[in-house]
Amino acid sequence: MPNIRTRLLVVLVVLFGSLAVTGAPSATAATLPDSLWFDESPLTVQNGRFVDGNGREVVLRGYNVSGETKLEENSGLPFASVADARKSATALRALGGGNSVRFLLSWAHAEPTRGTVDAAYLAAATDQMRAFLDAGIRVYPDFHQDLYSRYLFNSGSWYTGDGAPKWAVALGSYPQESCGICLFWGQNITQNQAVTKAQYDFWHNAYGLQDSFLDTAQKTMAYVQQHLSGAEFAGVVGFDPYNEPYAGSYDSGQTSRTWERDLLWPFYQKFRARMDAAGWQDKPAFVEPNLFWNSNIDSQKQEGGLLDAGTLGSRYVFNTHFYDQKAISGILMWGNASDGQYASDFGTVRDRASAAGTAAVVSEFGHPLSGSTAGKSPSVDKAMYQALDSRLPGSRWWSSPSASGPVLSGDQWQWDIYNGRHHELMNGNPDKVQTSGDGWNDEDLSVVKLDDAGAVTLRQDARLLDRVYPGATAGATLAFTYEDRSRDGSTTLTWNPVPGSLPNTAQLVGSGQYGLLVWRSGSGSAPTELHLPASFPTAGTTVVSDLGTVYGPPAYTASTPVAAAPEPGGTGSRRLLLTDSDSGVLHYALVTNGATAPSATLLAAAKSELASWAAAHF
Repeated sequence: MPNIRTRLLVVLVVLFGSLAVTGAPSATAATLPDSLWFDESPLTVQNGRFVDGNGREVVLRGYNVSGETKLEENSGLPFASVADARKSATALRALGGGNSVRFLLSWAHAEPTRGTVDAAYLAAATDQMRAFLDAGIRVYPDFHQDLYSRYLFNSGSWYTGDGAPKWAVALGSYPQESCGICLFWGQNITQNQAVTKAQYDFWHNAYGLQDSFLDTAQKTMAYVQQHLSGAEFAGVVGFDPYNEPYAGSYDSGQTSRTWERDLLWPFYQKFRARMDAAGWQDKPAFVEPNLFWNSNIDSQKQEGGLLDAGTLGSRYVFNTHFYDQKAISGILMWGNASDGQYASDFGTVRDRASAAGTAAVVSEFGHPLSGSTAGKSPSVDKAMYQALDSRLPGSRWWSSPSASGPVLSGDQWQWDIYNGRHHELMNGNPDKVQTSGDGWNDEDLSVVKLDDAGAVTLRQDARLLDRVYPGATAGATLAFTYEDRSRDGSTTLTWNPVPGSLPNTAQLVGSGQYGLLVWRSGSGSAPTELHLPASFPTAGTTVVSDLGTVYGPPAYTASTPVAAAPEPGGTGSRRLLLTDSDSGVLHYALVTNGATAPSATLLAAAKSELASWAAAHF
């Protein structure tokens, strides 16, 4: 297997000490390439937002890395090697525009023998995690599971799972797995008795299963904290304890809501205590509610959302997923998604996080890229990104921008460079080698693949994935929108054109992409920053702001109000930096790639229009 000699050496090193306490951190890393004075501070949760050390509101955008962890071909690791992880991290930043990843880990590989943590696995996973931190990408690990465990499934099964170790399944004497008539693997969650009984046992701590999981999680977190430098660990945002929790089955008289209250939330509190014991006191737990709490199919939806957990506050993040099951079914939603399709669904996420007094993240979203409904993916994914950016459809954004709401953090499923090139023995069966798609239950959602030369290439429109978004806002975000003009085949999807009431702004944008941020300044001195996609070359980018107007922003200095700079990590990605020197003042900034050497007269006219528009609506 890849890296086997390195992993064996690590085992020898740690055999003579306790995993939970041994191992000095690596030497403090130098600042990341292209870093500026305000970069690299750890994130906390304050007033329902992610906030950096300079008091700026931070938005996390990126991808899940990676469903390869569900497979056995690379021993439960996201990548075959650290070199592949570094290649992937560079491409994720430069091609995909991401500043964060949800980094998948495997309980089965972390604790293959009960009570014994595999230090070699943790070492390899930490090294791959470091590749993303070195590229300036923030990380939150996730102990991932689907259908509880692959060891519930026999070699001839139609489906497979991931998560719990073989020893955990052996304790339960579970029935022969069978989903009956299942068209999608997810139906196993509620229809496969082997899966439902195993899930039930975990949540009731049968055989001490939950205790073992928590022990391993604590040792894993301690290992990561001890083997990253302080600067590297600052880039670790928090930890996702458990992917897509579901009861399996409910006790007599129990409901989905009381299950969350009596079993799921106490589990998260225990996990939170383990984080503290492992040295993660200042990092939040990214807690997920009942999997079905926000299903968009009424027959699947269950009451939930951690409604009885009280105020989550700064030590927890409200973490949820969203997939359009109607669109995926191919039956319940005819046609493509449209402007504002998911405004209500993502608005529910915003409202629930706000009521819980914490930040929100949509840590999985996306749509299949092959199969009978793949043609919907350009519009479905555009509508999901639109809903992350604002709670308004484009048709209402310019007329009611103050209702835009906070910009949501989110990580798309998924970034798997091995897409279409897997060699996975499904359930260990040499006669069922999976090579296509994601190599797992016929899924195909990776936004990337490797070409024949070994280069990372996008499988979706770069205009959709590499987006303008406010990575950090110096103050309070009031409204944001981005018109990506991504394509559905040969058709350009434009859902938020600049209205005719702003003719000079519309002329400036033309047929180009544009983003518009409105914020109220805070008391800090660090600038507001917007990610600049590759489609916004610095020399061809126009900015119209109350802070100044410019075509081709100059290099950043502390005294330059509108400027451009590389993003930290040395990947070639770039950002727009907007520096104000006030507090509590309304600011706006339009950034577009639609103009070519616009005249000073046009820039001034657009600025006047936007100033009047902002004053009228805020």
